[in-house]
Amino acid sequence: MRIVLILAALFIGVRSSSVAISSMPPAMPAKMIALSFDDAPRGPGAFLTIDQRNAMLIAGLKQARVDQVAFFVNPGRISRGDGDAERIERYVAAGHVIADHSYSHPSLSKTSAPTYLADIDKAEAWLKGRPGYRPWFRFPALDEGGPDKVKRDAVRAGLRARHLRNGFVTVDGSDWYLEELSITAKKAGQPVDMAALRALYVETMVQSANFSDALMRRTLGRSPVHMLLLHETDLAALFLPDLIEALRNDGWGIVTADRAYADPIYDAVPEVAWANGTLAEQLAWQNHITGPRWYQRNDIRVAKALFTERVIHATPAPVPASPATAMPIVTPAT
Repeated sequence: MRIVLILAALFIGVRSSSVAISSMPPAMPAKMIALSFDDAPRGPGAFLTIDQRNAMLIAGLKQARVDQVAFFVNPGRISRGDGDAERIERYVAAGHVIADHSYSHPSLSKTSAPTYLADIDKAEAWLKGRPGYRPWFRFPALDEGGPDKVKRDAVRAGLRARHLRNGFVTVDGSDWYLEELSITAKKAGQPVDMAALRALYVETMVQSANFSDALMRRTLGRSPVHMLLLHETDLAALFLPDLIEALRNDGWGIVTADRAYADPIYDAVPEVAWANGTLAEQLAWQNHITGPRWYQRNDIRVAKALFTERVIHATPAPVPASPATAMPIVTPAT
């Protein structure tokens, strides 16, 4: 009898242990990233109507099981009766959030601090009180004033006074430029290899995410919850499910924008000589991290050469070599 009781106790213990282990929450991925889309509402792209793009983005995010992304809005592009406000409302109705990307998309390097803050106020007047609103502000073109520290600090103070946090990004693959090249090619009647364009788009964004993660690990000693910068483009609408699948296959967990901005890294106030670019770049610069600090394809010469060769199957112009730590050659999105 004693042996039976001992065996029964061992059996119950093993079952209890297995139940406890199986009921533990799944481990979080080693790399986590949220998605955000700038320049909403954006004008016509190369392949879709504006309504098609809106519907495909919503459907693609649902298909990919992404519960929440952030759309950074330029209310100055919204006119009465043009349907843009309704399209933004559809994003929110689908569970996504909206935030401030300025009213008219000015460049801080070319605008006085008072004028820039007044433009933010106009955007806030449209955004505040709407469902899905978040008090985040993202600098257009990630331009935080360049070398003008006085202007930079005046706008930083203005954001604090308005209870707005900097809507930093850590990952940027200049997707807007691939869209621009696609529009130019279509207008010129050049054949666009859509399968090659899809591959280039997905590859570029995943590479950029891994580049920034490696840079952040060198800078911080850890992987933060990343924020990916995308734009409300036709390419995003067409290729988003493929991008999300590729990120997951590469070990990335997709999280909400709210989850990303809960990471304390986004409270950083980088002190750098030239304030622009991703948070990963600025923190690496601040902490004197050696080696490349920006993703190579954010140099539009590199991106154009890849597009020309792989998507329209033409011979690209040679790309001059540039120092790995130099700032990329970038034309800001408009």
